[in-house]
Amino acid sequence: MRRTSVRQSVTVLATLLTGTGSALLAPMAAVAAGGSELKLAAVDDSYTSSGRRDATFGEEDKLAVGRLDGDTKVAFLKFVVPTGVKVDDSRLKLTTVGPVSGQLTVRRVADNTWTEGKLTSANAPALGPALASATAAADSAELAFDLGAAITGPGTYSFAVQSSSTSAVSRIRAAEGKWGAPELSVSSATAVTPPPATTDTDVSPPVSPPSSQAPPVSPPPVSSPPSQASPPVSPPPGATPTGTLTPAPTVPPASGDCVTGALLVPSCGVLWGAAAGGFTDAPRDKALLDWEKLSGRTASIFHAYHKGDEPFPTKSEIAMTRDAAHPRVLLLNWKIAYGSTWAKVAAGDQDKRIDAFAARVKSTYTEKFFLVLNHEPENDVVARAGSGMTAKDFAAMYRHTILRLRAKGVTNVVNVLAYMGNEKWMSQSWWNDLYPGDDVVDWMGLDSYVSAEKGTYHYGAFADLLDRKGSTGPAFYDWAVGKHPSKPMMIAEWGAYHRVGHAVDKAAQFTSVLPELAKRPQIKAIVYFDTAHDDQGDRDISINSMPSSLNAFRKLAASPLFDVRIGG
Repeated sequence: MRRTSVRQSVTVLATLLTGTGSALLAPMAAVAAGGSELKLAAVDDSYTSSGRRDATFGEEDKLAVGRLDGDTKVAFLKFVVPTGVKVDDSRLKLTTVGPVSGQLTVRRVADNTWTEGKLTSANAPALGPALASATAAADSAELAFDLGAAITGPGTYSFAVQSSSTSAVSRIRAAEGKWGAPELSVSSATAVTPPPATTDTDVSPPVSPPSSQAPPVSPPPVSSPPSQASPPVSPPPGATPTGTLTPAPTVPPASGDCVTGALLVPSCGVLWGAAAGGFTDAPRDKALLDWEKLSGRTASIFHAYHKGDEPFPTKSEIAMTRDAAHPRVLLLNWKIAYGSTWAKVAAGDQDKRIDAFAARVKSTYTEKFFLVLNHEPENDVVARAGSGMTAKDFAAMYRHTILRLRAKGVTNVVNVLAYMGNEKWMSQSWWNDLYPGDDVVDWMGLDSYVSAEKGTYHYGAFADLLDRKGSTGPAFYDWAVGKHPSKPMMIAEWGAYHRVGHAVDKAAQFTSVLPELAKRPQIKAIVYFDTAHDDQGDRDISINSMPSSLNAFRKLAASPLFDVRIGG
């Protein structure tokens, strides 16, 4: 990560205007009336979790504060005031992500020996007296704390940020993000001696996000995936752009020859897919074609759902993958135990069902395709001995089905195990029990959604659907990468929603995707689930519920990161 050398140099960045109006990069802050002001980025920032006492979070782009399900999170910040700086007063500015619960309080931390790479709840320094508190106003994106005389001059200063909430966790942008990093401002009524200029060639000017009022972007033709550079990422509405010492994470563009291999893992880039027309009577192939025109890109993954004895792949599904102008690969979900139980499938009671599917695949379809057996199994678990639907019954069902398909000569199936991103089930001890073994799982999958409507269930950005976790932790992405590092990851269902009839802009959710993919190389495919009404009729997950949402989604779809050719 490039930020290390920038932080170690403790360089203060500012923009000065010369007499000719040109912008210069200088190692001092802009001169205020009658004095000077320095704006400093944190040299270390992280947070601790009482529920994960030995975990470190120094690489996260958001800091967490608050308490939820017995897990208390405290943020830590460290700043260095350069030699020669005179200080009269100081202020701390934090940029929030989503709603802030409770009052946030900044405390002094006397021990400055901690570092973000090693800080844990087990070794965290003691907290000192409270310096300032603030409560976020409605729709506020920033919190400001007057630290008064807490900064007395040059030196290293550490602070902790706590929340008074005992039932929610709030998020603060960290220095790892593109904008909105924690910022300490120190000012003096008299001129200050600027810190020495740095020769660190890794320092870049502060990056400000582009205006969110950009004109709508027309979608490119579906038959010709765009090759232009990825569009810039805009901050959520209401956020104030701030300079930062940290260069933004960048998504490496696809090289132009990214291609899927034997297990449909792309050699570079990320596979782009969709399930369209959910919970409607529209034919799925027609719905996807309309969605592709709307979004501006062919969905390389065509996602469809089946259960029990339904014959599939269907003729229309096969035809979609044999469209030479728009190559696609199937992602088929199959609830094989429909009308039965997992234990019965594992015992061979549904072998006729498995064998019929195998015979149909062998006779009609030779292309590689993804197969998900009983997606989101947590939702169907009956944790009672003898139910036939325990987590271990699922693993046995999965194993039996895949091994029997192989025994019947099916060689073109790529297996995906799709977990469910809901804290209720994440708090159970099922993840390991559900897993049927590395030999029968090719991809790890996750189905997870976020709300774009503040104050509603699961409000957040793309990172929140990846990092969601129950009271026992860890977050799904961390668990999957840690437990199964050899397995590529597919976000097999994702989306941003608001309540039906309560449309809000989803641009913040859509523009948050690319920076997260840049930091999470295990993710090799993302598949959007689009519907104007979910199965309960109360969530709108469509990409075009507002023009601004559609515009942001088109920009995301236009990224060359998704220029992956179906091969293998």
